[in-house]
Amino acid sequence: MRCVTRRSRALGLRLSVLCALSAATGTGVDAARGADHPSNKPNIVFLFADDLGYGDLGCYGQKTIRTPNLDRLAVQGTRFTDCYAGSTVCAPSRCSLMTGYHMGHAHIRGNVRVPLRYQDKTVAEVLKAAGYTTGIIGKWGIGEPGTTGVPTQKGFDEWFGYLNQHHAHDYYPTYLWRDQQRVELQGNLDGRKGQYSHDLFIREAESFLERHHAGPFFLYLPLTIPHANNELGGKTGNGMEVPSDAPYSNEDWPQPQKNHAAMITRLDRDIGRLLTKLDELGVADNTVVFFTSDNGPHREGGADPEFFDSNGALRGIKRDLYEGGIRVPMIVRWPGKVPAGASSDQVWAFWDFLPTAAEIAGAASPAGIDGISMLPALLGKAQTDHEYLYWEFYERAFKQAARMGPWKGVRTKPGQALELYNLDRDIGEADDIAGTHPEVVAIIEKIFKTARTEWEHAPKRRRR
Repeated sequence: MRCVTRRSRALGLRLSVLCALSAATGTGVDAARGADHPSNKPNIVFLFADDLGYGDLGCYGQKTIRTPNLDRLAVQGTRFTDCYAGSTVCAPSRCSLMTGYHMGHAHIRGNVRVPLRYQDKTVAEVLKAAGYTTGIIGKWGIGEPGTTGVPTQKGFDEWFGYLNQHHAHDYYPTYLWRDQQRVELQGNLDGRKGQYSHDLFIREAESFLERHHAGPFFLYLPLTIPHANNELGGKTGNGMEVPSDAPYSNEDWPQPQKNHAAMITRLDRDIGRLLTKLDELGVADNTVVFFTSDNGPHREGGADPEFFDSNGALRGIKRDLYEGGIRVPMIVRWPGKVPAGASSDQVWAFWDFLPTAAEIAGAASPAGIDGISMLPALLGKAQTDHEYLYWEFYERAFKQAARMGPWKGVRTKPGQALELYNLDRDIGEADDIAGTHPEVVAIIEKIFKTARTEWEHAPKRRRR
């Protein structure tokens, strides 16, 4: 079954700011979510993997790693094929998700210890104001201790996990954060490995659902699997840290690949537990579940994206602005609302989650953000499209990319010629056709200049 599909635009596309999603989309939010009484507002669960590749799930083409629960989720909901991360690494991608800005305007555009500011309104703040109980469990990465960016200062009622993305590399940490208190993990003191953080997060998520199932609730679950423990990988060659390599123990694979596959299957198993918990609590039908990954697959800690074809037919991996670095799996389930067993090539990105969640909740989005509500697309209805999507990235060199309809422009360093690809015909970005489409190149060059503001935390070589 195919539901909403994107439409290629004419080459004469003029650049302009898209209007806010209007009633002309034909998706009355009351019809989608029921009455305005809080008990009838749908719950929202956002499940977030870390460094999971586009091709790491069976429902996205994986043939070796077992992901039966996520594959079942795709059958129960809609599998989006053209959804994009906010960035190609952790912190900026999460900033985009939380605040509704793309990388031309986001306050955090790299893996730097820059916290969200007081004025950076998050999806949790929007939903909390709409009557939701809000919780985050896992990896935050956009606010250090004592700053304006900690989760409990950004709209979350409950928080448990890692604040710093580098601390999150350690799956057996000696401490985690609960709200604004540091919690010692006794089982991991003195070099012991008694408490695997991912397992703690799943138990905490189950507890959150049990305590707040009367709703409405928003649970943001940014898990750390299957990110590598980079430091352990540097020491031992295997940073894919997991308690057991089952069910792949007997495979004739390098040990890091056994562990990597085991991490993904563990992720799948535990998401299955949470989906079962929603069923047991009787709230599955009134809960919108999103599942995605923060960016493309990594080549760290001994992981090899090519071993399992983690990026499918896509070019590039994490830290690239080619499709393999930023195109991510996205599955959405909302029984009776989101079409089941459907596949959609609607083009959207993480900065659309805030306005989408706001419309689901019957709340207003902050003014001036880059995202637009994708609720019509979720419901299988006609959707207002972005005129373009935009990214920039600063590691090693300043990189830019934009997608406009089927066209994708990439510049891998300043002064280099813009590369142009037609993703409808060349999803692997193998054939640079910039020389034969100068009119499209000119439009994307304009996007690269006008879709952004200067970033105050950019490396000094980039500041003008």
